[in-house]
Amino acid sequence: MKQKGEGAADGAGSGADAVERFERMTEVAGKAQQMMLEFWTGGAGAASPASPAADPQAMTRLMEQWGDLARAWASADPAKLAKVGSDYWADAMKLWAGLLTPGAESTPAAALKADRRFQADAWGSAPVFDLVRKSYLLFSHYAAEGLGAFDGLPEADRRQLAFQARQFVDAMSPANFAALNPEVLAEAQATDGESLLEGLGHLLGDLKRGKLTMTDEAAFEVGRNVAATPGQVVWEGRLFQLIHYAPTTEKVHEIPLLILPPWINKFYILDLTAEKSFIRWAVEQGLSVYVVSWAQGSEALGDIGIEDYVTEGELQAIDLVLKASGAPATHVIGYCVAGTVLAATLAYMAATGQAEKVRSATFFTAQVEFSDAGDLLNFVTPPMLEKVEQLAEGQGYLDGRWLATTFNLLRPTDLMWNYVVNNYLKGKEYTPFDLLYWNSDPTNVPGRFMREYLAGLYRDNRLIQPGGIVVKGVPIDLKTVQTPAYIQAGRDDHIAPLKSCFKLTKAFSGEHRFMLAGSGHIAGVVNPPAAMKYQHWILPAGVETPATAEAFQQAATEVKGSWWPDWIDWIAPRSGKQVKARVPGKAKGFPAIEPAPGRYVKQRIA
Repeated sequence: MKQKGEGAADGAGSGADAVERFERMTEVAGKAQQMMLEFWTGGAGAASPASPAADPQAMTRLMEQWGDLARAWASADPAKLAKVGSDYWADAMKLWAGLLTPGAESTPAAALKADRRFQADAWGSAPVFDLVRKSYLLFSHYAAEGLGAFDGLPEADRRQLAFQARQFVDAMSPANFAALNPEVLAEAQATDGESLLEGLGHLLGDLKRGKLTMTDEAAFEVGRNVAATPGQVVWEGRLFQLIHYAPTTEKVHEIPLLILPPWINKFYILDLTAEKSFIRWAVEQGLSVYVVSWAQGSEALGDIGIEDYVTEGELQAIDLVLKASGAPATHVIGYCVAGTVLAATLAYMAATGQAEKVRSATFFTAQVEFSDAGDLLNFVTPPMLEKVEQLAEGQGYLDGRWLATTFNLLRPTDLMWNYVVNNYLKGKEYTPFDLLYWNSDPTNVPGRFMREYLAGLYRDNRLIQPGGIVVKGVPIDLKTVQTPAYIQAGRDDHIAPLKSCFKLTKAFSGEHRFMLAGSGHIAGVVNPPAAMKYQHWILPAGVETPATAEAFQQAATEVKGSWWPDWIDWIAPRSGKQVKARVPGKAKGFPAIEPAPGRYVKQRIA
């Protein structure tokens, strides 16, 4: 790509340079036309089965949404709407006056809000872009203020309206439009349009693949520089492979550790590069570590539901670890949805006389009571559940790319529009980042499970209700669980909010320790001690867990750095005596099938 400053016209050469620039721009336009032609004639432009263009019900749902908007508008308080409108226009006039008579005192405070999308000097150096930026910030402020006029709506409807408003406001940012973004225009001018050509290539490539590219995926390879902790696959079935990791100590704790990662993502979020790997770190602490690597959702697994993940998934993995290790019990970690189902598994084990198999249970960002489950509740609507049913129908699974987009919409500025601007509008080269590589490696999820999870747990909140769900004829009651629990939540988690995760402290009857980690759903978990990042909060010794998350935050003590040492200090005394390290593949009935991370996790859908 041509770099800024190359070929700048000056002096006697300006005429020749102008001709050269025109020829270059013509060449760029021709290449763009050729790329578009190849894209469409290659069939890549055809609508996928999950796209709105191929969805016969899309228009019906759109009309329903407009109907909902009309009903919401009818419920608004006219006086509050009038005041918001009046205040907006008054501030807008101040903004225009400030353009004619510059001065910070004439600019409304809402238009001066710090926003990293507009932090480049180019947004303030030209009056027109300064006005565009400030006008957008002012509009954003009053769009949020206007939501206060809809007091007549039920809480769920107001939450949905607020979510949709944020989506709209984020999408309409001038940073997302080439003609309104001075950084994009400057890049295009400096490169004679090459940046736009590069961006178009990125866009067409993503359309072909059906997902948004966030990082240089060629920089990583599963089993080479991510998911590379040494170990062996020692068992496999239709639902998962079981990995046993090689010890790095001569002695290990008698009680092993089984990690159950979520099946809506891949397990190597806990085994990224060596310095970030929780799995590698746990092995170094003298634990025998076993990890479940889930199979991709497929037509053959279309009938797999919550009951199957309890019995054929988690409970079977627990039994396999006990048999392979010879230990009387195992520690278990359940991450996100696997932690949700682990709660049901523990209740099922308590009801069937198997509770002693689990020495302790650790929950990473897991929920069991969904009334405060955050923005994901905005996707649990009749039209969305119908869409899930449609997408899963026939093939038996929900495409992981659709799920990834749904999660990205929870933080669209950071997880969508940021990459649209940099990759498509500016044509920037992708930066290697292991976490984004993992995020770009989605998994398909069995359709039956997804329906039960969204409708039964998120919508109907059945898991927290005694007997609300049944596993193999056994009513599930979380209050019967007395297994000691370590419960982790992320302060800034947008997928499993703190308030929701905290309710786990009241769900069981046994002892527990609650720990609040700095950051969110991923960085709040993947925070190795050596990184010296973030912080966590724990209660002083002897202080009982308060009734609410807010009260916990007031009573807790902040500790700098990783929470992993706190976890190992809690789990080690419950881990039995020291025994000779167990070697993967040596246990009777558990031969080494293939090296970790195994082939299940290497199956990609995009």
